[in-house]
Amino acid sequence: MNVADKTRVAKSLNELMLLPGLCGHEGRVRRYIKKQLLDIGLSTRTDRLGNLILTLEGDASAPSVMLFTHMDQLGFVVRKIETDGSVRIERVGGVPERALLSQPVLFQIGEGRDRHGVIANKSHHATGPDEKYQVVPYRDLYIDTGLDSAEAVRESGIEVGTPVVYKPHVMELSPDKIAGTAIDDRAGCAVLLEATRALAEAKVRPTVHVVFSVQEEFNLRGAVVAAQALQPDIAIQIDLLLTGDTSDMADRTDVTLGGGPGVSLYSFHGRGTLNGTIPHPALPNLFEQAAANAGLPLQRSAQTGVLTETSYVQLVGKGVACIDVGFPCRHTHSSLEVCDLNDLVALTDLLVKALPMIDGSFSLDRDDFEQ
Repeated sequence: MNVADKTRVAKSLNELMLLPGLCGHEGRVRRYIKKQLLDIGLSTRTDRLGNLILTLEGDASAPSVMLFTHMDQLGFVVRKIETDGSVRIERVGGVPERALLSQPVLFQIGEGRDRHGVIANKSHHATGPDEKYQVVPYRDLYIDTGLDSAEAVRESGIEVGTPVVYKPHVMELSPDKIAGTAIDDRAGCAVLLEATRALAEAKVRPTVHVVFSVQEEFNLRGAVVAAQALQPDIAIQIDLLLTGDTSDMADRTDVTLGGGPGVSLYSFHGRGTLNGTIPHPALPNLFEQAAANAGLPLQRSAQTGVLTETSYVQLVGKGVACIDVGFPCRHTHSSLEVCDLNDLVALTDLLVKALPMIDGSFSLDRDDFEQ
């Protein structure tokens, strides 16, 4: 029997994907999550960086856990407003330039005041043979605002530094497969909301610090600050897992959409930021046991090119035992990513089954696990 309510997870995911929340501008997402938690009687606090935190007190003899996911999304900020009303942008996070032309975007000005735009694509009839197969660098792109002067753009509320995101969108591909904006990591937020609801009612659990973090897409900032304050023994991050069930990704991984949740056994960015996570061996063991006990599938991932907040959280204080658990996701960092609701429900169930297994006898001695 599923612990998670699939209908509720789907509703949360849909509503979260329609909220803009660029790195450093997560307020609308945070307020939505805060209200959902308040509605079930859970009070939260917000730190100076913007992380939303709540603590579920539990067995003081057990290792404490920070269970977290990020609220922010990648996108852009306005860097220059041209005299003709077009807008130049800077990237925030790992935005793929080859997927940008013709994308609708949203200027995140304020609730009821946001404005739309479109990333311009040079008219096909005027595109020379040497241009047709080129990726246009983002610095050469501009957003068509539909306004005819810099003055009109500024009067609309758009200024240098205004956050810009892909236009929020949700699309049902099949009864369970959803395409949408910022599935990375609004799906994680939906899972963590549902898991928190169940953990709050659990009679047996360790102390769990639930954190909805900020600025993950901007150099993995928020969770580190939370971990420094909370000093957990264990940190479990909820994020996506790359899938290998499409022709362009078949050589990367065995993870499949709809195949259930998974754990990351190795991640390494390998580009610029030379960092990654090799999980503490007690934690893959924990999730393997929990999945087996609950009859849940558990996929395994090992990837270069992937970086999450555990890369830095693991270095806090005297060291934190870390692992990334996740849901399969296709077309990552594009304007429409794809996930399966069944994977989110199963991931929620896995977390709710696994965390109560962390008790006073739970060992973090590596020699109990390493062969």
